[in-house]
Amino acid sequence: MSRPNLTTQPQWQALQQHFSQIGRQHLRELFAADPKRGEQLTAEGVGLYLDYSKQRVNAETLRLLRELAESCDLQQHIAAMFSGDKINTTEQRAVLHVALRAPAGEQILVDGHDVVPDVHAVLDSMVAFAEQVRSGAWTGHTGKRIRNVISIGIGGSDLGPVMAYEALRDYSQRDMTFRFVSNVDGTDFAEATRDLDAAETLFIVCSKTFTTLETLSNAHAARSWCLQTLGDDQAIAKHFVAVSTNAAEVSKFGIDTAHMFGFWDWVGGRYSMDASVGLSTVLAIGPDRFREMLAGFHAMDQHFRQTPWENNLPVLMGLLGIWNNNFLDAATVAVLPYEQYLKRFPAYLQQLTMESNGKHVTLDGAEVDYATGPIYWGEPGTNGQHSFYQLIHQGTRIVPCDFIGFGQPLNPLPAQHGGDQHDLLMANLIAQGEALAFGKSAQEVRAEGTAESLVPHRTFDGNRPSSTILAAKLTPHALGTLIALYEHSVFVQGVIWNIDSFDQWGVELGKQLAKTTIAELIAKDEPELNHDSSTNTLIRRYRHLRDGFIA
Repeated sequence: MSRPNLTTQPQWQALQQHFSQIGRQHLRELFAADPKRGEQLTAEGVGLYLDYSKQRVNAETLRLLRELAESCDLQQHIAAMFSGDKINTTEQRAVLHVALRAPAGEQILVDGHDVVPDVHAVLDSMVAFAEQVRSGAWTGHTGKRIRNVISIGIGGSDLGPVMAYEALRDYSQRDMTFRFVSNVDGTDFAEATRDLDAAETLFIVCSKTFTTLETLSNAHAARSWCLQTLGDDQAIAKHFVAVSTNAAEVSKFGIDTAHMFGFWDWVGGRYSMDASVGLSTVLAIGPDRFREMLAGFHAMDQHFRQTPWENNLPVLMGLLGIWNNNFLDAATVAVLPYEQYLKRFPAYLQQLTMESNGKHVTLDGAEVDYATGPIYWGEPGTNGQHSFYQLIHQGTRIVPCDFIGFGQPLNPLPAQHGGDQHDLLMANLIAQGEALAFGKSAQEVRAEGTAESLVPHRTFDGNRPSSTILAAKLTPHALGTLIALYEHSVFVQGVIWNIDSFDQWGVELGKQLAKTTIAELIAKDEPELNHDSSTNTLIRRYRHLRDGFIA
């Protein structure tokens, strides 16, 4: 049954009317009107504390947003996902990344089949393999121990594992080297292997179909690199494993299918880092830590499924994102982890959010007449403060911010200047949220004795929305809860916008055209070109540059 257009729904129109009343209300006023606002507009669950009091909302805003969610049948959509219904309607697939972290004994059905035992069978095989490699029992072709692991993938088969390794590097096995290759640019592969011994190197090739152009190009480069040193095709089976479902192509490549780790069509690439795509993570941090991360995912799944919306972290974040995107016209979101190990977390969220909700039609195929997925970006604090925070504080665009911090450091350093570095780091996180919310008025600037000509330059308008997420420490469990928090908030927004958050047709057109273009680039003779004038000219110019015809 089709749903009425979002903007015609009474709940949406009530929010528009509400915005006309409070849209220009300053956070200074909201805090002044409610001295306990900073204590009340918070929520807590599974080890995460969310302070959203610096968002430009009040109790009425939150009530209206919940009513909008109810009118969009959010609870029924949540139940449908956890029940294995085919909510990815354009591909007629279930969406069950939640099954990847379900404990053994739970039952989740897809077409009448319980998938949880399948998930644990693959997990058990990953664990057994990881224990062999980590202990040294698995050796390369020449009998040397595996000391280097290179994961080859792209998109969801790369961003998740890279982010997880960097985030959990403190827990990794330090006598092993882990690297990742995704870009078809040969530099990526060359730099990943430059200082390594092929006899001590294991490659994980991550491609569900084992036909992904970029991944297979890098896999064949890896195969050639290995054979230059090892010389024997039989060596491939000791230095390559696959994360795939295409046994025929895996075997053709030379990989023993006993070391092919499968996954399922109800797992989208950007939701697969806790499936077999996470094999590099198991190898890096070990099975016990990996299971801790899965437990963190599952804890947030249960929180999302069971917690009333007033205190439901993903629902709150999703609804606040709707308010900022569709009513404050904020086109971007900055994710700012004050934790160096989370340096790749914003990049991971870019794919999770933008590939999921970067859609222009509803589930029925109708053009939307409202903004959908915002642009996600960010850097770790405090680096970003000396880069783009100028625009966040004094620019003309509203950039809602998610600050992420931890009470305890993983690498405490000696106290300096009366306080240790982690205190300084967290002081910056807390201060940035305060500065964005309250700013500094012209009157305050003048009171500091500032010359009148400089007053406009040193005034901060404030009223810039932000949320702060705090946890005790960056553990595997905490990382799992953080990732699942964003996964589910993306889902909430997709339900409101009435779009399919689980397909990604937008990545296909460029890839299809590239297949034609590559043939034209490598053709021996000048090819007949039938593109537009720009594309034709670029192809000819590239061929001339490559062949040295243009100085």
